Amino acid sequence: MFMLRRLLLLVITFLAISCYSQYYDNQTTYNISAMPKREVRAVWLTTLGNLDWPKTFATSEYGVERQKRELIYMLNQYQKANINTVLLQTRVRAATIYPSNIEPWDECITGKAGQAPPYGYDPLKFAVEECHKRGMEIHAWIAAVPVGASKSLGCRQMKSKGFDIRGFSSGSYVNPSDPKIAEYLADICAEITRNYDIDGINLDYIRYPDGWRSPTYRNGDTPNNRRENITRIVKAVHDKVKAIKPWVKISCSPIGKYSDLSRYSSKNYNARDRVSQEAQAWVKAGIMDQLYPMQYFLGNNYYPYCADWMENSNNKDIISGLGTYFLDPREGKWTLSDISRQMYVSRSLGMGHAHFRSSFLLNNREGIFSFEKYFNAYPALTPAMTWQSKSLPNVPILKKDIDFITYTTNNDAIINWQGNAPYYNIYIDTNYPVDITNSRNLVISRYDGTSFRHSNAHVKKIYYAITAMDRFGNESAPLQATAKPSEKKKLLDNNGAELELPNECQENDFKYYTIESLEGVVLRKIFADYSNARTIGIYMLPQGVYSIRGHKSKHKTGSRIGFFAIKK
Repeated sequence: MFMLRRLLLLVITFLAISCYSQYYDNQTTYNISAMPKREVRAVWLTTLGNLDWPKTFATSEYGVERQKRELIYMLNQYQKANINTVLLQTRVRAATIYPSNIEPWDECITGKAGQAPPYGYDPLKFAVEECHKRGMEIHAWIAAVPVGASKSLGCRQMKSKGFDIRGFSSGSYVNPSDPKIAEYLADICAEITRNYDIDGINLDYIRYPDGWRSPTYRNGDTPNNRRENITRIVKAVHDKVKAIKPWVKISCSPIGKYSDLSRYSSKNYNARDRVSQEAQAWVKAGIMDQLYPMQYFLGNNYYPYCADWMENSNNKDIISGLGTYFLDPREGKWTLSDISRQMYVSRSLGMGHAHFRSSFLLNNREGIFSFEKYFNAYPALTPAMTWQSKSLPNVPILKKDIDFITYTTNNDAIINWQGNAPYYNIYIDTNYPVDITNSRNLVISRYDGTSFRHSNAHVKKIYYAITAMDRFGNESAPLQATAKPSEKKKLLDNNGAELELPNECQENDFKYYTIESLEGVVLRKIFADYSNARTIGIYMLPQGVYSIRGHKSKHKTGSRIGFFAIKK
């Protein structure tokens, strides 16, 4: 074990000082094949003190919409950089950004603690919906031990409930040894899990605070007991959340160095011995699915500890927390190469990465956002939770009486399939069959529909493949397109108001027509006024893709005439 650890550290050191040969074909060309298909690419989105979002208060209808637009803009930017995980600060300091039955509203939403926003606006619900529209996971970031300023509403309510609260210059904190705190925090996480379609719970500051006095070895105050106190909280959260939704990922953000290494000292600041976080034991015990160690260090304070985290990951997800805020000259003197080197090396080890925090990334400090887009040239799926479930979902199948691919008059491709999975992944390739193992072929991830429109599909000859994905991230075998591009079937012509009927309609003498959605729902029934009708009115239909059937009798299903797309 010692020799293995030493070998790993030597490999990391070599990578850190190398030219990243596995990522480059030459000094200027990025080797796209080195991009993994599965990788966590995350960002911490801070609500405390309105640091990242929201920047304005939701106290009126206009204020609500403005706050929503702020978030939409940020999520659109994340999407451009193929970020797939948002860690949204949900429990701020004993206060929340959603209507809780346990704690008050945080002041970041309306500017006043305890005040709900108007018009039933729920910031967390809105954030979940918008993240999922973009195929992103959203994890509720929970500040566990901090409870805010001593006179804050959240802190005062904690005191009124009888919790042991201690004050320091940095704020107030609940005593982790308080026997009530584990179940209390677990109830908050359970409330969020039950009421929102979140993908994870991220426990932040799940530790003893800086400044807490050293163990006294009296009345059970020992290092081991302190670690047991923190572990008790983690296990309580895990058990309550998993009982509700077993696919919700439990993670935490431990100090970036777990403990001293044989050749490298943590300089008396580490997770296990200084603040009682047994994070590596938590993944081995199965009460943590992911770790986001806060590796806000350079050089030998970073690279050897990456090896240590991965060596002790127990095949769970390790996501390196990057000190992106140090790119701001007011915070530090880091350069883009400091961060980019860490990103290359952590990727080579199989680690994901997470930026702390959003504003420093989106403000493009030292060009970090531009680099993020370059580094993540293609989308990536998050790793599957194979330790939770290994069952593969069923392969998507073709819709009855509907072609897998149809083409509009302007050569947009409409891809149709059916299945009962919560998500689907869409792949495009110029070769057949589509290689779904190649990261560059993944174009849409975590798609929740069964019909997809690919604009300007005529640009080049392309093939499509669809896979189903369950809530644990397990992916099915693909449904492959078998039709060649030369076999394209055109949609029926229309101008948005009138649909042109093919000659077969006159030949069959249909009595009436039905217009249906792609799911087979009849939307309109139109009677043929005379046998040689050439067009029917469709002006009442909204933009979308539809099918049309001709009927000779009301007792028969009818014959499918074709499909048409309306663009307005």
